[in-house]
Amino acid sequence: MPGLAAAELDAVSLVRRVARALNRRISDLVAVLFRHKVTCQLIGVVFEEKSPEELQKQATVRPSVVELLLEISKYCDFYLMETVLDDKSEENALTALESAGLFRTGGLIKEKVLFCSSEVGRTSFVRQLESDFHIDTSLEIISQLSRFIRCQLFVSSVEGGQLSANVFNSLSLEQFFS
Repeated sequence: MPGLAAAELDAVSLVRRVARALNRRISDLVAVLFRHKVTCQLIGVVFEEKSPEELQKQATVRPSVVELLLEISKYCDFYLMETVLDDKSEENALTALESAGLFRTGGLIKEKVLFCSSEVGRTSFVRQLESDFHIDTSLEIISQLSRFIRCQLFVSSVEGGQLSANVFNSLSLEQFFS
């Protein structure tokens, strides 16, 4: 399936408009849209850091995504993943997620935070998990997955240009859900 059918795109748009109009909680929207597996890159989406090199020094969870990640994890089989350069980067990432309270009861599951050494590895994780919705900052990964993943979010400060019908573009994760 190369992309979402027009009717499906209309349905997604309608759910977003209705949720806003009714002032529904974001969890209601998430429950309707994503009942299955969601995969999400850490760098640039969850973390303020923008590269694996920065992650070697520190990891900082963006405060604006904490509540949203906890809501998504209530309704989805939610996996976080990142390409890292070393074990210290993994440790920094897990420590930051834990310090932000994301592993508290009813939150994210530590064992569902996955690390790999290349973007090819991250692409493979998403495909092997058979994600229904993937969130990433790499246009290369988004492009490679567009044939296989039903719905994707490309998080970027620049317009993605001509993206597939099943790829949404947003400046941030929280902006997409606002």
